[in-house]
Amino acid sequence: MLELDEFRRETRHWLEQNCPAEMRLPIREEDDDCWGGMYPTFKNEAQELWLDRMSERGWTTPAWPRSIGGGGLSKEQSEILHQELVRIKARPALLSFGIWMLGPVLLKYGSEAQKARFLPDIVRGKVRWCQGYSEPGSGSDLASLQTRAEDRGDHYLVNGSKIWTSYGDKADWVFCLVRTDNAAPKHEGISFLLFDMKSPGVTTKPITLISGKSPFSQLFFDDVRVPKENLVGEINRGWEIAKYLLTHEREMIGDMGTQSVSLSELAKEHIGLRNDMLVDPILRTDISRFTIDEMAFSDTLKRAADEAKAGQEMGAVSSMFKYFGTELNMSRFELMLSVTGNYSLGWEGEEFDEGNLPRAWLRSKGNAIEGGTSEIQLNIIAKRVLGLPSE
Repeated sequence: MLELDEFRRETRHWLEQNCPAEMRLPIREEDDDCWGGMYPTFKNEAQELWLDRMSERGWTTPAWPRSIGGGGLSKEQSEILHQELVRIKARPALLSFGIWMLGPVLLKYGSEAQKARFLPDIVRGKVRWCQGYSEPGSGSDLASLQTRAEDRGDHYLVNGSKIWTSYGDKADWVFCLVRTDNAAPKHEGISFLLFDMKSPGVTTKPITLISGKSPFSQLFFDDVRVPKENLVGEINRGWEIAKYLLTHEREMIGDMGTQSVSLSELAKEHIGLRNDMLVDPILRTDISRFTIDEMAFSDTLKRAADEAKAGQEMGAVSSMFKYFGTELNMSRFELMLSVTGNYSLGWEGEEFDEGNLPRAWLRSKGNAIEGGTSEIQLNIIAKRVLGLPSE
């Protein structure tokens, strides 16, 4: 206990000394988030400095091993770091699909050479990754993918297309599911490849959403040469890796249900108080109910994280988190629109924050589709968690 108290004191002191003031302000615009990359564009010097300082300590991935650049922190220390970052309202130093999805896959399935090559750059934000999973025509049936990789001796030749790829037009590398055995059943004959998005034959096409903005792209692969050393795990065993990664993706999407927007503070700003309470009793009840759900969900996620670190696989439970987190996030934005009233109708202009709130509300609807639709998650929960019959 004394050691943890000392760690908290040291962490608090370090954060106070090293987190720039600009990195303690609320996130208002898309470029307030730092995604890093081989050719990064930083909004200001403070954003770059914050990433450098946090990654140097390995605190962009606090629980990863020190041997690959991580923080090497225990579960308890990682939680303390998180608490202290929240205390000073620090922005994340780095957002990364490499951290959230690819990193866990490489730690479990990657070769030592792949870990040494890719993980340190993920920690430091030196490479920006995207995910090549969904395909046109496949819908929620991911295993029916048709992008193929032909064995050409010392390399694979990849042809096909991926869709709904988040930030595909900004990524440096892609982790991609490909079919390597056309004769095998659809859940077999799939492999997991990594390759450079600047490889000859790779093109991207942005997709615009109803919000007027979009992180999504369609990817096209035409005779893309991928070195064989970029195969993760065994040939034709990629479905096992795909499922493992999806548990982390769904946990990531579900975690959006615990974002730090304070509805109470927002309501105070836009509606005001009477006798230290919100004027609107119905809205006050809705916010209280949401806050309780958010706290319960956050505690459940922490418990699941503890169980995962103790060696228990999350498996189908991640579908519960993805579904409930999605619903919670959409509820948050519905409440934010109710709280802000006419302000939420502004689509552009500085006085309306360029319409970030209504655009974000529209974007939140996609949470129920990406990473597996809510209907698919409910089916998984029914069959694999509750054990209900399929008929």
